[in-house]
Amino acid sequence: MFDIGFWELMLIGLVALVVVGPERLPKLAYTAGKWLGKGRRVLNTVKSEIDKEIKAEELKQILEKQKKQLNPLQEVIEETGSAVRNLESQVSTSLREGERQFVSEDESHTRLGDVKTVTSKLNNDNQERPS
Repeated sequence: MFDIGFWELMLIGLVALVVVGPERLPKLAYTAGKWLGKGRRVLNTVKSEIDKEIKAEELKQILEKQKKQLNPLQEVIEETGSAVRNLESQVSTSLREGERQFVSEDESHTRLGDVKTVTSKLNNDNQERPS
């Protein structure tokens, strides 16, 4: 952080010894060490918080990218679902129409009698007529 060498530290220590005195110098060094330790801990805490925030932001960006990639898939799924529902409605309509036709044909056959009976009568009539 700071580019302080051995001789610079010796000069600072000598000035502190002259200004503070030999009696209070150990207590001053202890207090300065405590404050430096607290400052380092605060800086490390702030640094780790910033790193966590950066990682959280990166994860949010990754999630947004994945959501964007899933959107086309979601659209395909919705289109397929709507196509299946459309096909289901068409099949239901066709089935109802077929049932109506079957019922109407069945009613006409019951009016005329059994198909076998009608056919056998026609065959009998044809056989009785001389050609």
